[in-house]
Amino acid sequence: MSSPVRKDPAAPAFAIVNAGQPGDRPATPKKVPHKGGAANPSVEALRAKFGSVIGRHEVMWGDTTVFVERTKVAEVCAWLQSDPTQSYEYLSDVTAVEYRDHVRPIEVVWHIRSIKFRRFLRIKCEIPKDGKTPLEVPSVWPVWKGADWLERECYDMFGIKFAGHPDLRRILLWEDFKEGFPLRKDFPMRGRFSRSEQLKNALAADPEARYSMEEISIADAYGDLPLDMRKRLAGGEKVGE
Repeated sequence: MSSPVRKDPAAPAFAIVNAGQPGDRPATPKKVPHKGGAANPSVEALRAKFGSVIGRHEVMWGDTTVFVERTKVAEVCAWLQSDPTQSYEYLSDVTAVEYRDHVRPIEVVWHIRSIKFRRFLRIKCEIPKDGKTPLEVPSVWPVWKGADWLERECYDMFGIKFAGHPDLRRILLWEDFKEGFPLRKDFPMRGRFSRSEQLKNALAADPEARYSMEEISIADAYGDLPLDMRKRLAGGEKVGE
C-alpha cells in the first residue's frame, strides 16, 4: 500500500490571484481632492469606441462618473463587461436620483467594478422630466444577471422601466400598489390615499394570483400550530412591543 503524498507545509493552500496590472499593489489613496483629479482610464477608451454617445465626465473624491446616451446604455455596458482591456465583471448597484429642481432630469445610475484592474466606474444617463420622454432605459440584465432584483427595485421605487428585463414587477411593494412610486419627489409623505383606503387596497390583494402555493405555504402552516398558540395569535397578542 503506497503512502499518501505529503504536501510541502509551506506551500499555499490555494492559488494566489493578483488582480490589477503586473507589479501593481493595492494601496489606500491619500489626499484625494474633492473635485478633479485623474479620471478612470475607461472614460477615454469609451470615447474612442463610442464617440458622441459618451457625454461629460466628473471626478469626485477619486470616483469617476461618466454620462452615456440613454438608449445606448446596454450596448456600452456590454462592451465594458466583455472587452479584455476593461473587464467590468461586477455590477454592484442600479439606482436613480431625482432632484427637487423641476427642470433637472432624473438620473439613472449604474455602479460597476473591474476586479481585474481594480477600477470603479459610475455610469449615468439622464431622462428629461418633460412629460414626453418615457421613463425607460435598456435593461443590463443580459450583461449582468445580478441586475435582476436591482432593476426591479429601481422600477418599484422610481417607476423607471427597464426595457428587456425578463420579469419587471414590483419587488418591495405589492403589484397592485396604486399610489405611485415612493422615492419620487412628488410622492406625499403620507401617501396619496387615506389610511383606510390603503388598508382596503392591501386586503383586496389576492396573493394566490401572483405566487405559487409553495411561496405561500408559510400561511398554511398556521393550521399545524398547537391549539394554545393559535388561540394566543387569534386573540391579538402583541409580541416585541
